[in-house]
Amino acid sequence: MIRKAQAVWRGSGRDGEGVLSTGSRALHDTPYSFRTRFEAQPGTNPEELIAAAHAGCFTMALAFALQAADLTPTELNTEAAVSLERDGEGFTITRSALSVRASVPGIDGEHFERIAREAEKSCPVSKALNAEITLSVSLV
Repeated sequence: MIRKAQAVWRGSGRDGEGVLSTGSRALHDTPYSFRTRFEAQPGTNPEELIAAAHAGCFTMALAFALQAADLTPTELNTEAAVSLERDGEGFTITRSALSVRASVPGIDGEHFERIAREAEKSCPVSKALNAEITLSVSLV
């Protein structure tokens, strides 16, 4: 399986602008720039997309892990917070903090946390990240 995305950039690093598109067209000419990355202007940025990918991957892995345990969640709600920090002359993604709130009938907190931790380890995006990954869980 191969998934594709494309970035087009015009101009300098600080003053230029770009667009991102995905093969599925979920993103199509979505703007990104220095301002969307470092100044919270409208548009997206690579770290936000990594956070979305990590949250989505982990949540799906957790759903499959719960299914394997004969459990069906009512809802899984995951936030991923990706940290970008200065690293010499550049930047490094140093951390992805996953936080999941879940409603899962028939499970206790300890069992849920064990399943969630295993799901995080099996998530392909977790495996791809060269960063610290933390996980906090709560049942509602």
